[in-house]
Amino acid sequence: MSDNRQLPVIQPGSTTGASPVFEKVAIVGLGLIGGSIALAAREVWPSGLVIGVDNADVLERAMVHHAIDVAADDLVVMSEADLVILAAPVAQNIALLDDLAEHVPGSAIVTDVGSTKREVVERARRLPSRLTFIGGHPLGGAPHGGIDFARADLFKGRPWLFTPTDDSQTAPLEKLQAFATALGAEPHVMTATEHDRLLAYVSHLPQLAASALMRVVGDEAGQAGLALTGRGLADTTRLAASPATIWRDICSTNPDQIRRALDGLIAELEGLRDGLDEAEVIDEVFAAAAVWRAALPGRRRDPQG
Repeated sequence: MSDNRQLPVIQPGSTTGASPVFEKVAIVGLGLIGGSIALAAREVWPSGLVIGVDNADVLERAMVHHAIDVAADDLVVMSEADLVILAAPVAQNIALLDDLAEHVPGSAIVTDVGSTKREVVERARRLPSRLTFIGGHPLGGAPHGGIDFARADLFKGRPWLFTPTDDSQTAPLEKLQAFATALGAEPHVMTATEHDRLLAYVSHLPQLAASALMRVVGDEAGQAGLALTGRGLADTTRLAASPATIWRDICSTNPDQIRRALDGLIAELEGLRDGLDEAEVIDEVFAAAAVWRAALPGRRRDPQG
């Protein structure tokens, strides 16, 4: 990541406020999620230190938004962090685990924010015992990604999932739950396997379905046809604007569960196709869909996580 720009940079900040759960938080990757964690942490604990690690251009934007106290494009700046948050794309987070021991010589808690958990949890077993890894996944989303769209209230009232591996992680888990709660989130605990199965249905399948749907409609309707559509298509396919760069990693690290979810959707669509002239088939699908739609908690904004 390094270049010739003069980093790190330290921003002046308040020294008052509540005692931080973690005194020094290092966030690797300052996109929508990492940037929003940084903004929220600085807002809740102005006396703490938030260290941002990313490319120089992203760091400059983060400093403009007052999201971080220390900016660096090299992992060496994390040496004194007591919490390390890996907020890069999933594959990059997994690779970063191999470098942590070299750059964080003391004890620290390590977590991530990725949408799949099994591979990152397995790779984290290589970490030395002084570094405690607990997988994490804040379900905060927005129509656009990047540091310029980060906001401190992104996690308020939203689930933040944690995937500890054993009972020895009780104390670190409690600290992470306190951290997430202070940022406005609602912590939930599950295994990495449970996480990947659940997210395949509530996050990964909706994304892939929306993208596939938009491609089919667009290819057939064309630009002229799309100009005549109502709001229904736009609302249904909002997720189709998501970048493939993030989703390649998600698909490759959760393929078995995503295939199972896709198989279920394909079977449902085939049933609809074969029963288009049967009122009871249509009624059954629409009735069940309406019931489950009504069960969505609070019809939360931006359900993508």
